[in-house]
Amino acid sequence: MHANEGAGGGVADHGADLDGGREWGATRSWVEKQLAEAERIGRVVPLRGGWSSEMRRLDLVGAAGGGRSLVLRSFVKPFYVRHAEGLLNREAAVLRLLGGTEVPAAGLVAVDATARHCEHPSLLMSLLPGGVRLDDRGAEERAELLARQLVRIHRVAVTARERPRTYQPWVSPERVTPPAGTGRPGLWRRAVEVIGQEPPEYEGCFLHRDFHPGNVLFTGTGDALRISGVVDWVETSWGPADLDVAHCSTALALLHGVPAGMRFADRYVAAGGVLAGEPAAHLHWRLLDALGFAPDAEKVAVPWRELGRTDLTADVLTRRLEEYLAALFDRYG
Repeated sequence: MHANEGAGGGVADHGADLDGGREWGATRSWVEKQLAEAERIGRVVPLRGGWSSEMRRLDLVGAAGGGRSLVLRSFVKPFYVRHAEGLLNREAAVLRLLGGTEVPAAGLVAVDATARHCEHPSLLMSLLPGGVRLDDRGAEERAELLARQLVRIHRVAVTARERPRTYQPWVSPERVTPPAGTGRPGLWRRAVEVIGQEPPEYEGCFLHRDFHPGNVLFTGTGDALRISGVVDWVETSWGPADLDVAHCSTALALLHGVPAGMRFADRYVAAGGVLAGEPAAHLHWRLLDALGFAPDAEKVAVPWRELGRTDLTADVLTRRLEEYLAALFDRYG
């Protein structure tokens, strides 16, 4: 799972230094080879909110007609470096594909998935406008736009050759970690039993696979509120629409409370999306996603807190996750 990695507030200004500490000379040279002849890197701003990779906004100067900015994603953690070739090449292919659709994704500039030229596996792309919005104020209006955008993503048409890999579950029964001292161990056992069963049959579609508020950029307010970008396409897959809806639903429940998470599937259907007809099938996908966040949603909590949601403590998120599981069983179980 990945948190927002395409935008966020800058935490420092390192001028033309690509890192402010690491050795990045080769990466800098590689980036410069992708620029127009008159362009150079003028300023580098680290972007907050990422988990799997380090993100930087590169402000260029010297371009005809004014400057522009690019985003550099680099994998530096050992786990992601090992998997970088598949992840970054997949993202590069998806960005090329989405260039001809109505999905607002970044434009691919270049990729060095095996660190042949850079110190770390890296991908260079255009900068999308807008920013991540995670506060409770306006969450309902944003959720409506999220649902409509997800329907459009699921309608992206691909050829057999373009079809991304089949989805991979992010959790298995033996890897679920219930919260320490939970007062509802039976709830957790029941949820684990559900995901231990054979997955339901499904009609596959194009999945973002990590669609949640931390990976969506917004501009405007009120009637002018718009989604300006969807980022982080490294996990793009082929699978049930329910799985993408499940992931966004879990995130909304953790961010804004259980009711927000429970409403999202209804918003998706109202926007024209199609989900599993059998409640038990939909429950399977919802639990398969939710249990991957146990016990305390650390992988989203850390970047969310960096982006201002300091109220989302481990205790708050653990309680919300458990209440969300109970609500899923109440409705679909």
